Amino acid sequence: MERALYGEGGFYRRGERPAEHFRTSVHASPRFAGAVARLLAEVDDALGNPARLDLVDVGAGSGRLLAHVLEAADPALAARLAPVAVEIAPRPPDVPAAVRWRADLPEAVTGLVIANEWLDNVPLDVVEQTPAGPRTLLVDPATGAERPGPEPSAAELAWLERWWPLREPGDRAELGAPRCAAWAAVIGRLERGVAVAIDYAHERAARPVYGTLTGYRDGATVPAVPDGSCDVTAHVALDACATAGERAGADATLLTTQRAALRGLGLSGARPPLDLAHRDPRGYLAALCAAGEDAELTDPAGLGGFGWLVQAAGVPLPAQISTSRP
Repeated sequence: MERALYGEGGFYRRGERPAEHFRTSVHASPRFAGAVARLLAEVDDALGNPARLDLVDVGAGSGRLLAHVLEAADPALAARLAPVAVEIAPRPPDVPAAVRWRADLPEAVTGLVIANEWLDNVPLDVVEQTPAGPRTLLVDPATGAERPGPEPSAAELAWLERWWPLREPGDRAELGAPRCAAWAAVIGRLERGVAVAIDYAHERAARPVYGTLTGYRDGATVPAVPDGSCDVTAHVALDACATAGERAGADATLLTTQRAALRGLGLSGARPPLDLAHRDPRGYLAALCAAGEDAELTDPAGLGGFGWLVQAAGVPLPAQISTSRP
């Protein structure tokens, strides 16, 4: 999975743009960036409006989220903003000059970190329960053919027992320890502020029995063959990442849904009053389009069903989100 995504000739090393293969909140509507801008403003106030405010987009892809947040933010705030895109793919030519592009995390962050659909692409191993116990699956990178391999390490078995216990032969789990470590690295760099991980997620009480590993290419799901031709992804155990973040220094944690979070940030999806169509037809049409985009972003069967892991260090949890629990 590491080689298929990030190795020489890997899916993301080639500069593939996510919008060409799957729909994300960032590409669904700029209103998502508007909600992030409102969250950023609350974090800014909690920090006391510092002279420099960091905004870090981890797994930035095309850089579109940062570009849209810069457009949506209050000009006075935008003037103090230090936007950073963390992305191994080459910098696209249309990214605003204000955005710093780098392949690794900054050493220290005071502000807001957004990791939208990043953790699901942090490589991991898959384990299957066999009559002889858990075994790590080995995969032919050319065909995707699988066979049982060695027993997981003691640390991996401990992670499984705590976060994704396997019971019956054939049950599968995705070893999420690398995602926990990746998220802990983000929180460890957060001196003061808020970090948000947004992803397909599941919780310990309802892990999928056969796992979630899949591939995406050209807008369709495909077999997760790790040959570099497709995005290989798996849902995230955000509850395990939350514990890792707390160990790394997070003071407060909230696990919620995108639907609840975005509604707290002002995306209600409510249709405009019909009489507006007579008084201001253009205004009505614009409000109707906005309601439709809000509805897509908060649809519990789609993007609204994403998990949000919100963790704070040195500041309270954002009230706009923490008062909007699912």
